[in-house]
Amino acid sequence: MKTQEPESSLELNVLYKQAVELLKSLIATPSFSGEEQGTAQLIAGFFANHNIPFQQVGNNIIARNFHFREGLPTLLLNSHHDTVKPNAAYTRDPFLPEIENGKLYGLGSNDAGGALVALAVTFINFYLRTDLYFNIIFVASAEEEISGVNGIELVLPKLGRIDLAIVGEPTLMDLAIAEKGLMVLDCISHGKPGHAARNEGVNALYNALPDIEWFRTFKFPKVSASLGEIKMNVTIIQAGAQHNVVPSECRFTVDIRCTDAYTLEELLEEIRNHVKCEVEPRSMRLRPSSIRSDHPLVLQAAAMKKKTYGSPTTSDQALIPCESVKIGPGDSARSHSADEYIYLDEIREGISSYIQLIESLSSL
Repeated sequence: MKTQEPESSLELNVLYKQAVELLKSLIATPSFSGEEQGTAQLIAGFFANHNIPFQQVGNNIIARNFHFREGLPTLLLNSHHDTVKPNAAYTRDPFLPEIENGKLYGLGSNDAGGALVALAVTFINFYLRTDLYFNIIFVASAEEEISGVNGIELVLPKLGRIDLAIVGEPTLMDLAIAEKGLMVLDCISHGKPGHAARNEGVNALYNALPDIEWFRTFKFPKVSASLGEIKMNVTIIQAGAQHNVVPSECRFTVDIRCTDAYTLEELLEEIRNHVKCEVEPRSMRLRPSSIRSDHPLVLQAAAMKKKTYGSPTTSDQALIPCESVKIGPGDSARSHSADEYIYLDEIREGISSYIQLIESLSSL
């Protein structure tokens, strides 16, 4: 299960310092989803400074290990460099990287800058190794925060076959062995317009209520061992334009957090069999992700005393068509918060744990 003795691994302190300096530069460079040109240039420059060839596809940066060999299985290291916009509660300059009391403050420091830079230097650690039984590809992806089509989805066709993916997101370096998918439904209930004073017409809003109640109360019988129940929530309702006209149409939106117990196609069919309204999914892209419990990476994580869990939130993992895990420095609870920060010790631990996990792999 172990690789051969490493030929040329770098000092953890050197990697840590490189990671922190890169993260400071990324924080200082705005990179809202779809506007990541500046941080893409920084990451490209980081690899160029290490004499590592890279490929840029849109605002995504791709790098392959030096001894990449056709026919070997491939490990993908992925995290994103786009951020949400800072919320109104910020008291600090979101683009000013500041270190106080062991914390590095700044927009994107926790989500997912810490994971991104830790994976980047981990990739550098393995870049020249000739004793690996697999290839390694690093991808810094764009548009993750909006599940955009110009992010990891744009890059995947250019990578070839991927056998295993490590997706960097803030998990306190615990291992998310499964991640819920997301399906958003647009639903329409129909009625007939009429004057409210004369009680005419058929109220589409009233017609929608039984379906809305079904979404609120229905429990799918199959429950995922790692992700639990499927969660459905009606989040938006729109009906009517005038107080004195019975609405002829009621539109509502349903947010569904899917598990590996059903395919998205099975869920959609089941829903359409139970409700009377029209149901259209916005997309079928964001599917649940998982890895088998006896995978060597999972076993190594257990040996390292890392917790395993099923994640309720979606990431680029939902778009990667292979077994995958989500793990990274930082805490998901800090994501998108005001005065975002990451502990410097978390970055150091992240690098060390990533290296240890990858060292354990003899096959994918």
